[in-house]
Amino acid sequence: MRPPKLDYLPRGPRFPKRHKLGLIGCGGIAQYHLRAAKSFGVEVVALADVNLDAAKARRDEFFPKASVHADHRELLARDDITTVEIATHTAIRTPQILEALRAGKNVLSQKPFTFDLAEGRRMAALAARKGLRLGVNQNGRWAPQFSALLAAVRGGLLGDIHTLDMVMEWDHTWTRGSKFAELHHLILSDFAIHWFDIAATVFAGRTARSVFANAVKAPGQDMKPPMLANAVVNFGDGLATLGFSAYQSFAPHEYLCCVGSKGTLRGAGNLCNLTELELTTKKGTVKIPLEGKWFPDGFRGTLGEFLRSIEEDREPTISARNNLRSLEICFAALASADTGKPVKPGQARTGRL
Repeated sequence: MRPPKLDYLPRGPRFPKRHKLGLIGCGGIAQYHLRAAKSFGVEVVALADVNLDAAKARRDEFFPKASVHADHRELLARDDITTVEIATHTAIRTPQILEALRAGKNVLSQKPFTFDLAEGRRMAALAARKGLRLGVNQNGRWAPQFSALLAAVRGGLLGDIHTLDMVMEWDHTWTRGSKFAELHHLILSDFAIHWFDIAATVFAGRTARSVFANAVKAPGQDMKPPMLANAVVNFGDGLATLGFSAYQSFAPHEYLCCVGSKGTLRGAGNLCNLTELELTTKKGTVKIPLEGKWFPDGFRGTLGEFLRSIEEDREPTISARNNLRSLEICFAALASADTGKPVKPGQARTGRL
């Protein structure tokens, strides 16, 4: 049995010179946005941050000819900018997305693009009315193990999906003393949003009926947010099970297994760095070697897909409308962990922590 050919590697825009990008928010994550643009030959012509020195530092490192602004509205006023990437904190991002759309710009937002489902629907509706694209940087979809999984699902290699199991153990205590450590649900919200998004995408076209989640503190834990969590997403005729052990794990590890009517795809390895998957069908078992890494390929994948959707005049696969389904599942998990009861996706309308 030969390994199947899976179309999972990031694709860049066909016409990179047509796109002129602006970036709002020049913190730590901005470097990956800028590296993705540079790798495709897409020019970032302006950067904005309330900390002007941060904008200048990113400009000097990646795009020396770009203008820098302390006020993002100056960036939005530029007629040559076609797409704006927004990498600020979710709490302040909504007004910036709305301003960018009203300025006639396509917008690629960091995840999660909103803490409120109704707010998210309004932003998606505004983009549609103005004929613009609004996308979400769900970069986990282009992590090699997940991108290959999604390609296998799309290609029908696994048939009808029965179950998806994703379990990981790692040390997330590096957040101790940071703003992240103040989040009520650090693991189920800021971290697990990627895994909820993968579950929603694997089970695309099937409605999640309920989510049951737990979040607890480890024995002797000295951090505010619960660092141990799990969740089960019930799709009626399928289940996604997620497990997170994030407190002082000495052996970072990730396990992935997707079972379908025609085959099973599984893999295990270092956290977020799986190097191969194993496919088993009635024909036998075969190893599928993986190329690339989540960083930087996740960001290259989202940017490439978003710019291609503009070129091809279609909705991006990472559109805001698409991402709302993932947020419904995530917000339901947060509510379930707090109440101890299963929650129907869409019933918990906010993910504010």
